Amino acid sequence: MSFANAFFGAKAGISRALVVAGLGLALAGCDTMTSLNPFDRAERYTPEIIEQKPAEELYNEGLARIESRDYQRAVESFTDLEDQYPVSDWARKALVMKAFAYYSANAYDDAIGVAQGYLRQYPGSEDAAYAQYIMAMAYYDQIPDITRDQERTQRAILAFQELIDRYPDSEYVEDAEAKLLLAYDQLAGKEMEVGRYYLNQRNYTGAINRFRNVVSEYQTTRHVEEALSRLTEAYFALGITDEAQTAAAVLGHNFPESRWYRDAYVLLESGGLEPRENRQSWISRAFADFTRGLISF
Repeated sequence: MSFANAFFGAKAGISRALVVAGLGLALAGCDTMTSLNPFDRAERYTPEIIEQKPAEELYNEGLARIESRDYQRAVESFTDLEDQYPVSDWARKALVMKAFAYYSANAYDDAIGVAQGYLRQYPGSEDAAYAQYIMAMAYYDQIPDITRDQERTQRAILAFQELIDRYPDSEYVEDAEAKLLLAYDQLAGKEMEVGRYYLNQRNYTGAINRFRNVVSEYQTTRHVEEALSRLTEAYFALGITDEAQTAAAVLGHNFPESRWYRDAYVLLESGGLEPRENRQSWISRAFADFTRGLISF
């Protein structure tokens, strides 16, 4: 072999060695770089397998929690049932029981909201009357004393009346009718409170308007006797004796043993008058079909 061939052959071998060495360095450099492959970077998710309770078990669990007065957890059980079995009959039953659980916990606004949701979804179901009753009771239990605004009383009346009208054969109707009378009595009491205030301020027209509301709208309440007596007083003070005499006469005819009739009679007598009914008066007409069925306390 010539010296030239030997030289160039050795050089070629060195070049190949350098190339291989360079490739190795390049590969080694790649090991120190962050990979761009998303599968190399992604965390592996291992799904947690949660055993799902049967719907019936969740429902009974909610009932048991209601029975033990653990109302918040009862709500949780019924909510879980709705989430896991949303189109089932159990979900429908859970919804109305959730309303009851909220009501039992005195979370009245939540109870009303859930009951209203139930009635929107299932207006003709077997538990619709119950949902309506829960809603009415939630309003009823928030009725304030007569010195405060009576919006909740009015809403209770509307809810009870809707129960009576829409579900007349319901087992809740009898109680609804009784509570409806009590709610009306509350509204009448509010009217009387304002009327007495006006009367004491000698604002007789304002007082008459309030007492008139009681006589016209709340005849079955315990306040109607006093309202007629106060009308006698207010009309007498204004010199409208015909209406004063009519109010006293209607009071005496319907409530002859009432102490309010005795007061009205004495007042008229002090002015040389006596009870006498004018059948054209609004008072007489308001009592044309009156039948005694007052609330007893």
